[in-house]
Amino acid sequence: MSVLAWAGLARQALACWGLAVSLCGAGRAGAQPVEGAPAQTIEPSMAMTPTPVPASASASVSTTPATEPLSVREPPSYSGSLISLNFQNVEVRVLLQVLAEHSGFNIVASDSISGSLSLRLRNVPWDLALDTIVQARGLALRREGSVIWVAAKAELAARERQEQEGRQALQATESVRTQSFRLNYSRADEVARQLQAGVGAGRLLSARGSVLVEVRTNQLFVTDVAPRLALVQALVRQIDIPVRQVMIEARIVEAADSFGRSLGVRLGGRSSFNPAQSGHSLSGGQLGGTFFTPQPPNAAPPLPGTDFGIAGLNMVNLPAAGLNGVPAASLAVALFNASASRLLNLELSALEADGQGQVVASPRIVTADQVKAIIEQGTELPYQQSTSSGATALTFRKANLKLEVTPQITPEGGIILNVDVNKDSVGRSTPNGFAIDTKHVQTQVLVDNGGTVMIGGIYETLERDEEFRVPVLGSLPVLGALFRSRTKSLSKSELLVFITPQLLTDPQPLR
Repeated sequence: MSVLAWAGLARQALACWGLAVSLCGAGRAGAQPVEGAPAQTIEPSMAMTPTPVPASASASVSTTPATEPLSVREPPSYSGSLISLNFQNVEVRVLLQVLAEHSGFNIVASDSISGSLSLRLRNVPWDLALDTIVQARGLALRREGSVIWVAAKAELAARERQEQEGRQALQATESVRTQSFRLNYSRADEVARQLQAGVGAGRLLSARGSVLVEVRTNQLFVTDVAPRLALVQALVRQIDIPVRQVMIEARIVEAADSFGRSLGVRLGGRSSFNPAQSGHSLSGGQLGGTFFTPQPPNAAPPLPGTDFGIAGLNMVNLPAAGLNGVPAASLAVALFNASASRLLNLELSALEADGQGQVVASPRIVTADQVKAIIEQGTELPYQQSTSSGATALTFRKANLKLEVTPQITPEGGIILNVDVNKDSVGRSTPNGFAIDTKHVQTQVLVDNGGTVMIGGIYETLERDEEFRVPVLGSLPVLGALFRSRTKSLSKSELLVFITPQLLTDPQPLR
């Protein structure tokens, strides 16, 4: 080998040594940035390979202190200090060493890592740069504390598989022991089902573990290896806590307002064929619903004559209708001659009703979180029902007030309620039994602790205006009132359902 060749190799070795020293200095400057210090840039005359590269090839490393304002938006999963890399054909192991010096982490590279990489990154987090290098070379990494392992994916997978097999082998040979757990608030059988649920890695107990439930004392006896017993103890500590309770109060308000008016008239008369006949008298009265009628003396023959009207003395029979089972009041007027042989009777009837009513039902119940609670009160009505054999059987149907609710307490302190409210009452009588008037509300609502919300309401209005009259005559002005009857009614009803949940913060009732 000539002297010139030896001189060229010496110059390459010195250049590589100077680049390595400069990279270490840049890494230390990036790991401990000084506020106000300028970023360091290193431009070697050749790449990190023994063979020469073109004159345009360069490699530079610049670090930016973490206290400087960021010019780019960092992804949320990367939070390392910024770094810029510009290399061509540099070994992957050298890049890992640069990142280790910059970040302060201990990066362990496997012996299987080899090859070179060309990259140019500007102002990116160092952990993003590390992920980019690992993905570009098909590698994988695993972090344990301040140590980052970098190796091939197959190598890391094989190592984790060996560790898992080692742990399983240790569990297979490790001695088991039995530990008892006394539960205060949870049921032992429910916790035992949770411990035994799952298959394989999803099961809390190992393949050698078992659970014995003592219902009388509410205890669990768990047999397993020590690490699994520690997991069971941590689980029991988390779930065996007092369940929060909720008091739910519902207020069901029914309001009714009714008004009714009825006007009617009766008109009739009589004319006798024998006006000379005397000795008869009149019966009836002016105040009331009975007409004046001629009455013959005792043992006298009936009075001859003709009644004006269709039925008896009634020529117009349109009295006022009763309201709510109350008959209408009436006023009668009669015109007759001296011998009472001719009569003209007029009866006016009228009734007005005005009523208001309010029913307030307020069921209240206390239940635990996510536990359904039911409270009801009412009447069971019997009715006949046919059976498959053709006979009849006596069955009962409920007409009651019922509140069914399931609360769920949110982490923010609110309460989600699944509410089902029934307000039934006995209705009218039918040939098959009593009908049942139902009012039903079912919903889900989110309410603040101690707040009140109206979950539903029904507003009903019934208006009726009826008129009965004699054709033609009933349409006459003024005098037509003697030939018609009119009934007007207006009723309003409203149903409102309010609900108020309240968390029970006093720990005394929970014990």
